[in-house]
Amino acid sequence: MYKPVMNQTCCPQYTIRCQPLQFQPSKSHKKVLKKMLKFLAKGEISKGHCEDEPMEPTVEDAVAGDFALITKLDAQCDLRTLSGDFRESLESEEKKKIKSSKKEESNELIQSQDIEEKLGSGEPSHSVKVHTVPKPGKGADLSKPPCRKAKEIRKERRRLKLMQQNPAGGLEGFQAQCEPPALFPAKAKSNQPKSLEDLIFESLPENASHKLEVRLVPVSFEDPEFKSSFNQSFSLYVKYQMAIHQDPPDECGKTEFTRFLCNSPLEAENPPNGPDCGYGSFHQQYWLDGKIIAVGVIDILPYCVSSVYLYYDPDYSFLSLGVYSALREIAFTRQLHEKTPQLSYYYMGFYIHSCPKMKYKGQYRPSDLLCPETYVWVPIEQCLPSLENFKYCRFNQDPEAVDEGRCKDPDRLQVFYRKAVMPYGVYKKQQRDPSEEAAVLQYAGLVGQACSERMLLFRS
Repeated sequence: MYKPVMNQTCCPQYTIRCQPLQFQPSKSHKKVLKKMLKFLAKGEISKGHCEDEPMEPTVEDAVAGDFALITKLDAQCDLRTLSGDFRESLESEEKKKIKSSKKEESNELIQSQDIEEKLGSGEPSHSVKVHTVPKPGKGADLSKPPCRKAKEIRKERRRLKLMQQNPAGGLEGFQAQCEPPALFPAKAKSNQPKSLEDLIFESLPENASHKLEVRLVPVSFEDPEFKSSFNQSFSLYVKYQMAIHQDPPDECGKTEFTRFLCNSPLEAENPPNGPDCGYGSFHQQYWLDGKIIAVGVIDILPYCVSSVYLYYDPDYSFLSLGVYSALREIAFTRQLHEKTPQLSYYYMGFYIHSCPKMKYKGQYRPSDLLCPETYVWVPIEQCLPSLENFKYCRFNQDPEAVDEGRCKDPDRLQVFYRKAVMPYGVYKKQQRDPSEEAAVLQYAGLVGQACSERMLLFRS
């Protein structure tokens, strides 16, 4: 276990966490999930870009565009209606573009549909109602009622279609409904963006080309499932490390693999108020047609799921397994939250803004970065402008704020010396080396007061 000295390292690494309960998949995330479903159902292989890493270089701009749209609408809209300024901007655009009354109606319809499609793209879903105004133009008569809304026009068309399909009873059935939303339950449902779970667990045909199964296996050689799958999992790790990271074979041995991804400082616990799987370190294995194609190494903790590492079969890079596994882990965190309410965060390790292979983590929103000086969480949107100019940043904008958990009383720090545990206040009386105090105080500053009293600082 280690902690980087953030203001000295060449690539500051900021702890990042996602908020799964508020997470909505972006357009690019949906494409990855649909690509997987098509592959499982029909064996279709995407001809597009194949990632060698769990990221998509072209995705970031698209995601930023989605958030820019939503942010703009959030700033100008309440949950139901657009503001007057936004309506006026729409009206001014209409003045420039509309030349005839016939084109007015079609333009209004297209505009309304475009806005609805953008808002249904997968980011935070606010239902937005576009209010239209009497159309300016040649011969506009203000004494006449305003043109109908595009939504009403679509309803009218739907009603006429129903009447054509059922001339005898279509109109009566339409009039019998009191509330418009009840008229077309299928359409009302389609206007709501699908949840992450809907997209992941969409049903497959009985004759599906492939079968994918995700198994959660405790990291323990005493667990029969972990033990029986160890060799296959290890072989996959070697293939991944050599192909993706160009590691030489002598650095991918069983000893290195076990030390890196199997040995864990966490002890397994199964408290009654915890998730059914308990707490500890796990391998989330992705089995495709009876063989492992990816393994996500995760820690399940009382307040979060922490993503440690992912390795996968490079032959299946076309499935964007890095993105897919992250979305599955977010959905898994939401599932655990149902049984254990306090478990509500998804930790993605470190975010390194200057490293493209680590920058992709900022695509899963809403997310927060940890301020390296005050240790408070700050929304990533507020951090990005500073990171564009400086590698190391203090995200907390309050200049008076300090780390509330800082070490205030070093003498209470626990030291393990000569097979005995003692407070630093006792230990320092036996020492004459002036550099010793500086080293201990640096340690205390890094771990904080609470950890300095729970952990033991070994001194020889």
